[in-house]
Amino acid sequence: QVQLVESGGGLVQAGGSLRLSCAASGRTFSMAWFRQAPGKERDFVASINWSGGSTNYDGSVKGRFTIFRDNAKNTVYLQMSSLIPADTAVYYCAAGALLGPRANQNEYRYWGQGTQVTVSS
Repeated sequence: QVQLVESGGGLVQAGGSLRLSCAASGRTFSMAWFRQAPGKERDFVASINWSGGSTNYDGSVKGRFTIFRDNAKNTVYLQMSSLIPADTAVYYCAAGALLGPRANQNEYRYWGQGTQVTVSS
């Protein structure tokens, strides 16, 4: 059983930056970030494979967000820049025994509790 704990959420003005962290209690393979805005379904944001050499981004965040990991710390990060109000959501970290950086949330077995990100205009 792997436990995931997110941190780093908060309130930021549009155009600002935030870095989310997700610490895993054990070794993981592919990891990802998803987000859920109020009244909407949970959507894919970004994912990364075990080595960190392969990443995948949703088109809405490509060029603004960067996912990376530190396997020595069992931690994955999401650096978010040029934030816009549409990025407001609860952000969830996920992990799974996957070979690649997948975007399908059904393929991820472990989930964190989520961290709120609010971007004000």
